[in-house]
Amino acid sequence: MDGGEVEFNIIGRRKHGDMILRTATGAEDSRTAAAELRVPAEVDWKMLDKSRFFVLGAALFSGVSAALYPVVVLKTRLQVTHPPPPCLRAAAAILRHEGLQGFYKGFATSLTGTIPARALYMTALEVTKSAIGTATVQFGVPEPAASAAASAAAGLSAAVAAQVVWTPIDVVSQRLMVQDSGAVARYLGGVDAFRKILRSDGLRGLYRGFGMSILTYAPSNAVWWASYSVSQRLIWGGLSRLSAAGGGGGRGLRPDYGTVVAVQGVSAAAAGGAAAVVTMPLDTIKTRLQVMDGGDGGRATVGATVKRLLREGGWGACYRGLGPRWASMSVSATTMITTYEFLKRLSAKEGSI
Repeated sequence: MDGGEVEFNIIGRRKHGDMILRTATGAEDSRTAAAELRVPAEVDWKMLDKSRFFVLGAALFSGVSAALYPVVVLKTRLQVTHPPPPCLRAAAAILRHEGLQGFYKGFATSLTGTIPARALYMTALEVTKSAIGTATVQFGVPEPAASAAASAAAGLSAAVAAQVVWTPIDVVSQRLMVQDSGAVARYLGGVDAFRKILRSDGLRGLYRGFGMSILTYAPSNAVWWASYSVSQRLIWGGLSRLSAAGGGGGRGLRPDYGTVVAVQGVSAAAAGGAAAVVTMPLDTIKTRLQVMDGGDGGRATVGATVKRLLREGGWGACYRGLGPRWASMSVSATTMITTYEFLKRLSAKEGSI
């Protein structure tokens, strides 16, 4: 190992509730000092009190969804408006013509679906991560690679499971988001929208864009969770290396809870921003499919939607609303992951950590 390289290994798990990480710097000889970084161990599925986990999760994530919902409304409006106005001008127009409630159109419907969808998501995420992580380690896969693979698989399965519930809710709530308050309301609320879509388009109408949702969210979640896992390791490795270089060898360094949350937040923001950029065209196509008619009497299809977008503004049209979505996903990822990690620690069984 060259002097500039960093070796980052887990050398112990859940020793007094910690995961012990060692970063060795330098390569002069075998006596080179190593820094041990004692990071609080991850709370896995078996360590959770499930009833507390789901009840607290529903309350915490409902609050987070309420805080972030206005940005989702703004992003959706920009994606379906041609030509799209500047972001701040669009926000000001909503506030001027519709008031604050304009930013919360469809929120009740969205919240109703968020609770079961989030429950499915968290269950699939934790069960898959625990199963895949254990299996890969048993097969001799190095722990860092096993952790990244388990996180990617967990994100993929969680996204697919959640979309079964979330797609119909997404279709209804997005129809309400873009409904013009200045005209006669097409839908009188979530229940009315659900009935009208079901009556006119059948079950297929409620699952419009389901395939695109899977193509958007499944890879995005897989990449996000894998990136989140890798980012945390890189950041902790850098902190441990700095500690060793700062003198005293850094042995037995135990970060406080604030440092742990900060590392999780930075890792989540980086992963969320990257996922937003990569999946933005897919998200725009999905949104168009879910809220717009096919035109010319035809049924909306992926091909027709892409052609329409390209006619409106080339490939740049696929990135409408990127600013709000990038901000939303970065802030959402940071908020969600810190809330999620906090939730897991609140829901841990007595004596498990």
